[in-house]
Amino acid sequence: MKFFRSLLLGVLALSPILSHAQAKKLAENPYILFTGLVLTADDSLRALPYVAIKNNRRGLIGYTNEVGHFDVVVKKGDTIWFTQAEKISEWHVIPDTLTANKYHVIKLMAQDTIDLPVIFIRALPLKTMFDHDFVNADIADDMETRANKNMESEVLKENMKLKPADAKESQQLLAQTRANQLYYYKQAPPQNYLSPLVWAQFIEAWKRGDFKKKNKK
Repeated sequence: MKFFRSLLLGVLALSPILSHAQAKKLAENPYILFTGLVLTADDSLRALPYVAIKNNRRGLIGYTNEVGHFDVVVKKGDTIWFTQAEKISEWHVIPDTLTANKYHVIKLMAQDTIDLPVIFIRALPLKTMFDHDFVNADIADDMETRANKNMESEVLKENMKLKPADAKESQQLLAQTRANQLYYYKQAPPQNYLSPLVWAQFIEAWKRGDFKKKNKK
């Protein structure tokens, strides 16, 4: 009986020390589990699903689920942003003096007012009316001039140089390159500097003066 009493007294004596050590360890850990709910700011307090949760250091770190709940790992002192379309963004700063390993909040997001210009859509009853309006549409002169300029051959060539090849063009180039490699497999590919036709073209260009330096005006 005395043994158990001594053991109990020892445990009670060590409890404050262990609790202090555990609290110190938690305080030294900069990361915590940040949880909570995101609701609408009106009287309905409706849960907001799929709200994007962003960190000021790491960017997007998660979303709320179907019932507006979230749980993400953050660092003390971080600024957390809550964003969703048609809602005013909210932010929350994680206190840097927390001693627990969890932190819970409830965020309310208000409706954002977006003014859109009025657009009237009229349905034409007949296809022939659409064809007539499409052909006889009043196009501004500046738009027509810009369209004609973009269709010039030199402009198209420059645009083709700037645009990367699409998937089909890349596949065709790869297939052609592999076909050429297989065609000249284990043999030297032809060299253009040994071709009589290339030499004839070079001599004609040299006679025309294509390689002379042009004087700058």
